Amino acid sequence: MKQILHTTTITFPEIKLQTRDAHKLRGYFGTLFREHSPLLHNHLESGETQYRYPLVQYKVVGQTPTLLGLNEGAELLTGLFLRVRELQLDDRMYPVFSKNIRHQRWPIGLDDDLHQYRYETLWMALNQENHRRYVQTIDEKERQEQLKRIAISNILAFYKAFNLLLPKEKRILLNLAVSEKSTRFKEQTMLAFSGGFTTNALLPDFAGLGKSVARGFGTVCRI
Repeated sequence: MKQILHTTTITFPEIKLQTRDAHKLRGYFGTLFREHSPLLHNHLESGETQYRYPLVQYKVVGQTPTLLGLNEGAELLTGLFLRVRELQLDDRMYPVFSKNIRHQRWPIGLDDDLHQYRYETLWMALNQENHRRYVQTIDEKERQEQLKRIAISNILAFYKAFNLLLPKEKRILLNLAVSEKSTRFKEQTMLAFSGGFTTNALLPDFAGLGKSVARGFGTVCRI
């Protein structure tokens, strides 16, 4: 059982940023095009946060500012593409001399073959509850099992966001290879992970998995 996702990826190859600047991209575009759609900033007109998988995501991948739109988000980014002539981040203005746009179709669902994916940005796997469980677990093998279960649940949540529910007899197979890193997030030091995984699940390049994907965390690409 597979489904097709449409994506639009916009990159600004002449501008170099730090990975941590992804949230500034989100703030800039969310404000600039606020009247167009709550998809750009994940807030409703009332100002309340919209709790759903973000269909527009902001990332810095290999120092390159990158915007990803999925389905309706892909259409939205296509419509706004020509209007982007500069990026204003903090007190600095970056003129946009060139930008690239790419439209793609991706099958999602389970495949007969295994595929390798790499986290291009740090994976924020742990929430408050499972963070406590993780740090209290001494056995490294059990820690890896915990992370593997979280990685599988991330993929299932991604599929569910696009109304793809796997039959009960179908299972996501996944082999995880990650290492611990620390990152600053909202003025706090957080535990995150680098590395990747091998799985029979199909995912689009640059999609985010885990926590804070709208801010660029957990970006995966197939190797």
